[in-house]
Amino acid sequence: MDFKVATGSAGDVAAAVVILPIFLDEQVPQIVAGIIEPDEFRALMRKTLLLRLPEGKSGRRWALLVGLGTRTRFTSERLRRAVGEAVLGVRKHNLHSLVVEVPQAAGFDAAELARATADAVLLANYGFEEFRGKGTTADDTDYFPLENATVVVADDAGASAARLAETVYGGVKLARDLGNEPPATCTPTRLAEVATEIAKRGGMQLTVLDREGMRKNGMGAILGVAQGAHEEPKVVVLEYGKKGQGPTVALVGKGITFDSGGISIKPAEHMDLMKMDMMGAAAVLGTMSALADLKPANLHVIGIIGATENLLGGNAYKPGDILTAMNGITIEVLNTDAEGRLALADCLSYVQQYEPDAIIDLATLTGAVVVGLGNQISGMVTNNAELAQRVKQAGDETGELVWELPLLPEYKEAVKSKIADIRNTAGRAGGAITAGAFLERFSGNRPWVHLDIAGVAWAEEMAKPYAREGAAGFGVRLLVQLLQNYSQR
Repeated sequence: MDFKVATGSAGDVAAAVVILPIFLDEQVPQIVAGIIEPDEFRALMRKTLLLRLPEGKSGRRWALLVGLGTRTRFTSERLRRAVGEAVLGVRKHNLHSLVVEVPQAAGFDAAELARATADAVLLANYGFEEFRGKGTTADDTDYFPLENATVVVADDAGASAARLAETVYGGVKLARDLGNEPPATCTPTRLAEVATEIAKRGGMQLTVLDREGMRKNGMGAILGVAQGAHEEPKVVVLEYGKKGQGPTVALVGKGITFDSGGISIKPAEHMDLMKMDMMGAAAVLGTMSALADLKPANLHVIGIIGATENLLGGNAYKPGDILTAMNGITIEVLNTDAEGRLALADCLSYVQQYEPDAIIDLATLTGAVVVGLGNQISGMVTNNAELAQRVKQAGDETGELVWELPLLPEYKEAVKSKIADIRNTAGRAGGAITAGAFLERFSGNRPWVHLDIAGVAWAEEMAKPYAREGAAGFGVRLLVQLLQNYSQR
């Protein structure tokens, strides 16, 4: 899609459709005032109406009204969802091109609204077509891709914000593409190859550990998970910037490229979705890709992913095994389907050598977080209130919301083992929190936040219009915003 940013009026831009975001119980824009009665469209949130416009200097075209609801409930995320709904409407009607003017709202920064509008246009146009056959026809899709889109902003600040959204979208698209790939192609080796490209483009230091490299580093936890897999596991480390040029922030991603559950095998239904058990790693790679383009100053970022398959086989690790992580902590394995925390344990241990000021890990870790929080918000477990507030602020600014779960001493006690230091599951009760309590043992007592993204990593119930199916790419926009906030302080 050819994405443009312009100033002025949407009426001056040639496009098949002009999207008109409207607040509830307010006058419709002048461009449609003569072809619609005042009470014909009630601008409830995400409600749309397509109208044919008279012939004009830009040629015959359409207007798509989209409701924003009341001004009192308005947020940038509601704008993002409303415009996303409108973009889907344009795509459904196969109209190819659109223009949308950023609305104004008292109390909201115009640049914030420009970025939200651009987010919606870019994200809602996403499609994954790589594996469609050559004989695919228009009947095989519900939404046609846009060819051109223009966002009309008020000033240079709005234009910069919209362009920022475009750059960050590149990272989100990478994360979504990786998650949507079949597990036969999106292997740990594939993730390492993506990291290699990012490192070259962004001038970053790259380290890739194979099985032998992991053995030399004492990474017995991730190696245990990888025992049943023929695909070579990888621990991939990207380093942006240098120590001392700003705060050191470590981003850690779970990269299980296919999770069968191992010996503790999962049910067959929906197991295909377990190709997306690497969306934490995808978010880290997408963020590092965006950094390669943005090149923020005053920042030192470590991006690390632990990538392997979790499969059955004669060599697979078993319930009852005891593994030793890189930091020397021994782990009793009670359930081989609690494997993500094992991969993260060694990655969290590895980043300690960089003496990070903050650590954020992301993982599709537990079904418990989905039961507790559903599909709209990520669970957060932390040992540091200041870092948690930073992450929450970045989530609020981007619409990628987080909710803190309480890391009480009782949950830390629950992960202790009778025959090893800790166990890899403490049962169903409080499962999202005890998983966080397990990971906290590998934080090195540094400021740390764990994001359990199992409910938001792919579109399921109550999907957002700008992430309606497949991998959602959750975390990239949040992490980039977090890092920019660090860089600008």
